[in-house]
Amino acid sequence: MQRSLSISAKLLLAGTALGTASVAVAQEKSADQDIIIVTAQKRAQNLQDVPVAITALGTEKLRDLQVSALEDAVKFLPSVTIQTVGPGFSQIYFRGVANGENANHSASLPTVGTYLDEMPITTIQGALDIHAYDLARVEALAGPQGTLYGASSMAGTVKMVTNPPDYASSYGAMDFELNSVAHGGVGGTVEGFYNARLSDHAALRLVGWYTHDGGYIDNIPGSRTYPTSGITQTNAPFVKNNYNDVDTYGGRAALGIELDDNWTIRPTVMGQVQIANGSFAQERSSAVTGDLQTVQYNPEYSKDQWLQVALTIEGKIGSWDLVATGGHLWRKDQVQSDYSDYAYFYDALYGSGAYFYDNNGALVSPNQYIDGGDKYKRWFGEVRISSPQDAPVRFIGGLFAQRQQHEITQNYIVDGIADINVVPGTASDIWLTRQTRIDRDYAAFGEVTFDLTSKLSFTGGARLYRYKNSLAGFFGYAANFSSKTGVSACFGPAIVDGTPCTNLDKTTADTSAIYKGNLTYKVTPDVMVYATFSQGFRPGGINRRGTLPPYRPDTLDNYEIGWKTKFGSVTFNGAIYQENWKDIQLSFLGENGLTEIRNAGIARIRGIEADLAYRSGGFTLNMAGSYNNATIRRDFCLIANPTFDCSLPSTQGTANALLAPAGSQLPVTAKFKGNAVARYEFPLGSWEGHVQSAVSYIGKRRSDLRTYENQIKGDFPAYTTLDLSFGVKRDGLRFELFATNLFDKRGIVNSGVQCLETTCGDPNNVSATGGVFYDYVIKPRIIGIKAGFDF
Repeated sequence: MQRSLSISAKLLLAGTALGTASVAVAQEKSADQDIIIVTAQKRAQNLQDVPVAITALGTEKLRDLQVSALEDAVKFLPSVTIQTVGPGFSQIYFRGVANGENANHSASLPTVGTYLDEMPITTIQGALDIHAYDLARVEALAGPQGTLYGASSMAGTVKMVTNPPDYASSYGAMDFELNSVAHGGVGGTVEGFYNARLSDHAALRLVGWYTHDGGYIDNIPGSRTYPTSGITQTNAPFVKNNYNDVDTYGGRAALGIELDDNWTIRPTVMGQVQIANGSFAQERSSAVTGDLQTVQYNPEYSKDQWLQVALTIEGKIGSWDLVATGGHLWRKDQVQSDYSDYAYFYDALYGSGAYFYDNNGALVSPNQYIDGGDKYKRWFGEVRISSPQDAPVRFIGGLFAQRQQHEITQNYIVDGIADINVVPGTASDIWLTRQTRIDRDYAAFGEVTFDLTSKLSFTGGARLYRYKNSLAGFFGYAANFSSKTGVSACFGPAIVDGTPCTNLDKTTADTSAIYKGNLTYKVTPDVMVYATFSQGFRPGGINRRGTLPPYRPDTLDNYEIGWKTKFGSVTFNGAIYQENWKDIQLSFLGENGLTEIRNAGIARIRGIEADLAYRSGGFTLNMAGSYNNATIRRDFCLIANPTFDCSLPSTQGTANALLAPAGSQLPVTAKFKGNAVARYEFPLGSWEGHVQSAVSYIGKRRSDLRTYENQIKGDFPAYTTLDLSFGVKRDGLRFELFATNLFDKRGIVNSGVQCLETTCGDPNNVSATGGVFYDYVIKPRIIGIKAGFDF
């Protein structure tokens, strides 16, 4: 059955892999021919008139597709890939622009920008895991969006747009869900909103939600004996079935006030708390573990909480539109995680257990665990103006500034070790990371569009930017434990609270510009073709290791031709592109497990994306697919040099090594990804009924850019999922039965180990009983029922 389903899915989707741009999977029913309004170019426009590759999922579509989080939406965004290690820890990629970054707190920023309404909310940790309720739409803008969106929108941008307050009337809705996850627990959701009309010119919209996701990973009994000390460790206190359950609750309040015919203000407050127990990976099958099982020896837990406050002012100065927007985001997370594999493998392979003893000199268990936390403070402001959109020459431009401060704390703890080996000021840390990272970004941007004829227009744009990023604080061991790192490497007193001294204080900055050019030709009112050159960039940053210089920005040049067409009941949009990725910020774990980043690569992505939508009566069919051939164009060396010749030694005279030859496929993204959604709506007595099926396919993916490490990890296999639903509605009442991942596939979206792959993951480490890999899999089959009502 698995093979036949996969082949059928490929045949169904193959015809869609001819381009990309947009139509969307997001077709919302309206009296006006399925018009979808998006804000991709910082103003409201019909999606079919925007010469940008966009997929948009609107309010109804998000509900119909059982989307409750961004991870669910990605299945239906053909250009987008997601990697996750659990709620609140996800990274998004567009069009294959990924090299396997480990999302370390001190490493590169993401390649994709995420926005909540007008505010950028991209953090080093990844996208906010926003519960998808009462969203107007999710917009996925493929390709560099650097001119209008700036830093970290190098490969694309994801916008989550909320429903605004409505002045017309007061109304609301409540929705409920009860579900069961295969091999796991029971979950459910309660969510609702109320739009209060305060006057003809004021309204308040209140939204709230609570959801419980049942767990499906079992932490089964296990034990291990550390070779040096002979101490045996068991995980008895942490054994539990379905131990990765999640609770999420949050809300939003948005006020809209029309001051007069020209000016409107919209303050918004939104926040969420997400508590996740356990971990979200299954250990690769062994003599001990099986499907959806793991053996963990320490507490695993995360709590992610954030609050966003934003204000948008819109008005007119003469015939020109002005938008002033700003906001503040506070995010805080607490994380506990197991790190005992690191302790065990280093003891088994290198005898490191001999260094862990108490004040009396007796050996103690080298078991390690992590108690960490992050605090983010982010503010941003943007002012932009735009000329009348019906003029033959149109302009949009403005000023932008943002600053994010990230307080990083990670305690690597070994209980009971001697005081002389404890990092000063901590209870039992063998290693402490406590740093302050500040990322600043300032820009002036603008785009001008000229109507050369009644059908042909040209757009030119530029963004002048300056970034300044710094990293300061402490990382490492106590002086007695290491003579090279930690306290031994300090050069000054503590400048970050809670640290014994300072061994890191670096800043990097740069000023440059990126550009955009576009030609758009309207063949008919319903047929448009365009050609675009656009650029994106990602800011440079700091390498913590003192011997390495800061890493520079990397850039993406995009050459794209696309089309948007509508022929009666059929909409077909697409694009063909080549993207050249230069000065790639390649990151990997080096000595002491420190992430190292080097500008050491050049890559090329050639691809095609497409969306096809058909509607006839009560039947709709949406198909979308993408093909990306993403490869590095020069050898990737352990130590970068200008000639990309890995046979040459480093400037320090040390030996070099070839990590991946030219032509190697970039990791994470499949060559082919696609989906198809078929829906039929029909009368059922006095009710309106519907049935829907949604199939999603993602192809085989390389897990790591480096050849040897990829051999250890292995490729991520292709997988196909099928979702089904049946529902009825009448007079504001609605009921629905649904199943997601009906055939209960184990699609792998990420994989990892607790230390170097060659240490903790290498199956040839026989003396350490082989490697331990953790595969993060998609959710098993979920069957549920929904009920809701409008009022």
